[in-house]
Amino acid sequence: MRFNDRVSLTIEDHVAHVLLDRADKMNALDDAMFEAIVAAGQHLHDERGVRAVVLSGAGRAFCAGIDLSSLGNTSRWEGENSLLNRTHGNANRPQQAAMVWRKLPMPVIAAVHGVAFGGGLQVASGPDIRIVHPATRMAVMEVKWGLVPDMAGFALWKGNVRDDVLRELIYTHREFTGAEAHALGFATHVDENPLEKAFALAREIAGKSPSAVRGSKSLCNRAPDMSVDQVLIAESVAQQELMYSKNQLESVRAGMEKRAPEFVDP
Repeated sequence: MRFNDRVSLTIEDHVAHVLLDRADKMNALDDAMFEAIVAAGQHLHDERGVRAVVLSGAGRAFCAGIDLSSLGNTSRWEGENSLLNRTHGNANRPQQAAMVWRKLPMPVIAAVHGVAFGGGLQVASGPDIRIVHPATRMAVMEVKWGLVPDMAGFALWKGNVRDDVLRELIYTHREFTGAEAHALGFATHVDENPLEKAFALAREIAGKSPSAVRGSKSLCNRAPDMSVDQVLIAESVAQQELMYSKNQLESVRAGMEKRAPEFVDP
């Protein structure tokens, strides 16, 4: 399946692969790319049977960031196109290109290589997990162009990137490598073959109870903005819903019988 000739989607064995496919432009973000990324994410939201998603980029880069040629069209930011308009729930369309991966009910793993600059880094930050090639060039690039990071980066980096480190990287827009990204908080793993490792991890997750994994992702998303009391009750509500459900009982039976589980997809 293709979206706008910019993004492709394939699904096999409960794992979806979303490929940013504008290789001739290093998958740079123009209007059509924003539209395609959001459409692919929204398509997956209700796709029954998908238990994990891998997000990657075709060609030499994951995503080089904003297509600078699109910045010259001032009308694209006016009226109905104003960035102030919440076109996708709590987000505008550029923000949704990153947030849609966090909003999906199933885990998303980004495989990052080549370049992840500016908006590309923010799109990579939306997934739950990031696996980055050590030679990847990365930067919070927006200040270089007289702008601020505005594609949900501040929301997505919170809790991963230390505040003073993030401030320095934003103010200076200095490049860092994939090898540095783990220490800085932008990468979960650094690997010579990020796509292969991403698929291996996605397949591992796809073998777990989709109900438990989705419930866990929901808690992970909500807990940072909750009080302790709210977290405790949210854990209990989620657990109460899972206890003695078909997938929970199947997890126990399969474990005791030392066999692969057969789950029912939500």
